[in-house]
Amino acid sequence: MGAVSETVQAYFDAWNEPDQAKRRQLLDKAWADDGLYVDPVSEGRGRDALNQIIAGFHSQSPGARVEVTSGIDQHHNQIRFAWSFITPDGKTQIEGIDAGELAPDGRIARIVGFWGTPPAK
Repeated sequence: MGAVSETVQAYFDAWNEPDQAKRRQLLDKAWADDGLYVDPVSEGRGRDALNQIIAGFHSQSPGARVEVTSGIDQHHNQIRFAWSFITPDGKTQIEGIDAGELAPDGRIARIVGFWGTPPAK
């Protein structure tokens, strides 16, 4: 699990890095060449696309960050974990869950993000 934890941490470090060049270095470590990212408002394939999605996050919410709020659940090459979007004043604005897939080299090949709790039955 150590390598997976390091990969997920580099992914979150990328989300929290405002400098595009530094963020790209983190994505090189964590994100597969053609990795797919999907959430309720964004979709992109590859590191450049994810780098731009994250740049949008920083331009819309300067000083905000995302934090892993659970352990990493893994089986086979599948992962999932919970996270929180934290505003600059330290308040949780959104909580969510990401489910993903690891590439054979251990980097993230796909993330599908869900915001909030699942809907009531």
